[in-house]
Formats: sequence, C-alpha cells, structure tokens
Amino acid sequence: MKVRYIGKTEFLVLTNSKVYDVISIEKGWYRIIDDSGEDYLYPKKYFEVVES
Repeated sequence: MKVRYIGKTEFLVLTNSKVYDVISIEKGWYRIIDDSGEDYLYPKKYFEVVES
C-alpha cells in the first residue's frame, strides 16, 4: 500500500505530501520507512491512501 503524508514536514522524519510505502499495519498504525531510512510506526490519521 502507498500512502501520502498530510502532516507537517519534520526533517529526517516525514515530508508533507511525500508518498511512502506501508510495510505493515500493526494495531491500526502504519509501519513506514521514513526519511531517516528506518522503519517506525505512525498513526493512520496523518496519511491518505493513494494506492491499495
């Protein structure tokens, strides 16, 4: 799944309007490889699905 981040840009974390790949969904949160190159869990409310 691909999602677009719709929150505030945070340096080396997430960039506004950038599309990210969701690795998995865990307890309602998206596991995403962020701008630091590491994977972390983020709440769904900060993303919109662009590709299922």
